[in-house]
Amino acid sequence: MSVKFVVREKGNPSKPTEPKKWYATAKSSGEISFKDLSNEIAEGSTTVSDTDVLAVLNDLTKLLSRHLAAGEIVRFGDFGSFQVSVKSTGAETEKKFHAGQIIKSKINFRPGNDLKDMLLTLKYTKTD
Repeated sequence: MSVKFVVREKGNPSKPTEPKKWYATAKSSGEISFKDLSNEIAEGSTTVSDTDVLAVLNDLTKLLSRHLAAGEIVRFGDFGSFQVSVKSTGAETEKKFHAGQIIKSKINFRPGNDLKDMLLTLKYTKTD
């Protein structure tokens, strides 16, 4: 298997007079649903049904949301970790800063060693 990519021409917005260059962009080859993933996990086990796996994954999603909302880093062992980050406008002093200046938040995922190692062995296929 390999990761498919397309090549797109892009300009540098901060230097519009420079010539455009061509860059690779990963192209999805499909997707897998939560239910299909739970079926795959269950197929690898003789003691757990896909319904059991789905129930655990649903609870995991709820707990992940709860702990991230509490400001905690959630570590999934070798899989990786999740953490909330924020973006804000600036204030002239620390005392003048208020929570209303936070304009965006997102969830960061930091892969564990197994996933990092997978990235080192990827193969790539150019597609249209």
